[in-house]
Amino acid sequence: MALPPRAFFNLHETASRWGCMIADIAGWATEGKLDIVTGIPLAICGTDKVSGKITVSPMDMLPLFRRGGTGPTVIKLLRIKPEGGHDWAYVTEPTDGVEVSIADLMVTGQDVQRFEDDYDLLRRIGGGTGSLSPYDWEGMYVTMIQRIHEHGLPATQAELIGELQEWFANVAENGEVPDESTIRRRLRPFWRALRGNS
Repeated sequence: MALPPRAFFNLHETASRWGCMIADIAGWATEGKLDIVTGIPLAICGTDKVSGKITVSPMDMLPLFRRGGTGPTVIKLLRIKPEGGHDWAYVTEPTDGVEVSIADLMVTGQDVQRFEDDYDLLRRIGGGTGSLSPYDWEGMYVTMIQRIHEHGLPATQAELIGELQEWFANVAENGEVPDESTIRRRLRPFWRALRGNS
């Protein structure tokens, strides 16, 4: 049985996954392209009690996102947005604010998926680990499925590999194209299944 999708990615994981800096993620959050969330213990905001998942404003914690890495790792926030809320709540207790660590800042799995879909980041992300790959394997799979859907399966695996190598040559931003044996290894289980071979 497959595991469900991840619920959260911390900022460092997200930056590594997207090949950017956490300052970039903070900027996109400021522009409303995604939310940065964390969890807090009980805090009092006027007459309301707030705990659990909250949304934070990157501009309220700007020193955490210095590109040079010279900023603090912990900051106290006086403004938070409770889960499901539309308005910011101002922390009255603790009087000096809620302490938040940069290591505990996260992006939800849903936001990560939506952002990647919106900005076509599929082409930048390698295998399932989130590491970057010089080759766009996911894009190759999409191209292969589209080709088979529209034109059927080619007569030979070599013909399909040739078409996919040509596709790599056309889309590779870095000019790198995988060799025939590497593509064949990736295609083998698909080819066998489609040809009815065990």
